[in-house]
Amino acid sequence: MGTKEKFIRDYVKEILQGNAAVFAGAGLSRSSGFVNWKELLQPLANDIGLNIEYEYDLTKVAQYIKNKNGNRDDINNSILSAFGTGVELNESVRILTRLPIKTYWTTNYDHLLEDGLKEAQRNPDVKIEYKQLSMTKKDTDAIVYKMHGDVDHPADAVLTKDDYVKYNKTHPFFRNFLQGDLISKSFLFVGFSFEDPNLNFVLDQIRLVMDENIHNHYCFVKKINTTDCKNEEEFQGKETLETLREEYLKKYGIQTVFVDDYKEIPDILKEVEAAVLANNVFISGSATFYDNGWSKERVEKLADKLANELVKAGFKVTSGFGLGIGSSVINGALKAIYAGNKHSDDYLRLKPFSQNINAEEKEAKHTQYREDFLKNNGVAIFMFGNKKDDLSGEKVLSNGCRQEFDIAKAKGCRIIPIGSTGDMAEKIYAEVKSEHEADRSKYAYLDNYMTLLGTETDIDKIVDAVLEIVKIQRKG
Repeated sequence: MGTKEKFIRDYVKEILQGNAAVFAGAGLSRSSGFVNWKELLQPLANDIGLNIEYEYDLTKVAQYIKNKNGNRDDINNSILSAFGTGVELNESVRILTRLPIKTYWTTNYDHLLEDGLKEAQRNPDVKIEYKQLSMTKKDTDAIVYKMHGDVDHPADAVLTKDDYVKYNKTHPFFRNFLQGDLISKSFLFVGFSFEDPNLNFVLDQIRLVMDENIHNHYCFVKKINTTDCKNEEEFQGKETLETLREEYLKKYGIQTVFVDDYKEIPDILKEVEAAVLANNVFISGSATFYDNGWSKERVEKLADKLANELVKAGFKVTSGFGLGIGSSVINGALKAIYAGNKHSDDYLRLKPFSQNINAEEKEAKHTQYREDFLKNNGVAIFMFGNKKDDLSGEKVLSNGCRQEFDIAKAKGCRIIPIGSTGDMAEKIYAEVKSEHEADRSKYAYLDNYMTLLGTETDIDKIVDAVLEIVKIQRKG
């Protein structure tokens, strides 16, 4: 039986390696108010005197409706009515489209995936008909394959038995593209029942050719419990079917992740997102003055070694190029990148602040800039944090470092304050420690490290502790 913990660990790894994909079924749209197939066809079936419970194959139900009416006008109008109204994005859609996943497949007609990507400031390339498969939209962040059509083109939507029979003619290459993605990527099926003939055909072809040399995929399934059944006999029957279904999906490489309630899915996806973001580490700090045992050489050594070890461990480091430490962060990261033959863009992101800006605009623009580069980081490390006062020339605490802490905290980042480095980092550490003592659930991930972060000045020990913390947040 698939476990949530194993799914999160494995799927996060696939996302970070760029091998993850999503397949969205009708269930993903349910909490936004959209209907499923059965609900869409129910009133139309009633109109022709058909009890929909008597026909298991819903493609046949749609075909009966079309045959009875002599056309598909009622079906087209139902699709427009059911999926054409504006609705709110649900939490699962928001998380899935925020994740750095580039491939989305869906049998849904609605625009939830496209809208979610746009809300996340990502530019989707939507493929509805086969002619679009040969064209690549510029500056896109993700591809959305709508293999059964779109609400804006209801006459071309795949729904009836005839639509499925003619699918390869009306939608050539879609199955081939899906087959390629299922072979090369790890899919998460959300809101999908595995009763779609097109997907089952593709899965069978992959199994036939690849045998057991297939990717692991994942799906969420609500576990049967006694409250879902009228009596013990029904429960045992459904439980047996559940086990058989799990084993059946395994032969296609699809691992079942059981939930007690579908309402758990957004929480699981939040854990996935947190673990993905935890791979992105922001290092905040500046040092113009060197004191309390932290010489210029030791400050630079800590920044260099910390960035170096983070990149070695596979983390992506973001730096705002803070005075006194920014160059050392970059040097440390680049040494690990070059030594490991890594791509610099995958492990180092530089966000230097604009210098030629008037005082009136500076604060607002710098705040917006900090919010922008912190939104994709799940961990924020704070060290030192001092600067020279513009008027007096004296040492003052860095208000920029403080602002980065406030933003990171508001965004739910894992905060790691190295208080022993002094200055603003020491002040942030004291605040974090105080909150943790008042409520042990806050900053619980620092339980075993709080004292060390506040007192340790040995660079190797500090770096080792930070690495241990961030690896746990990444789920390995």
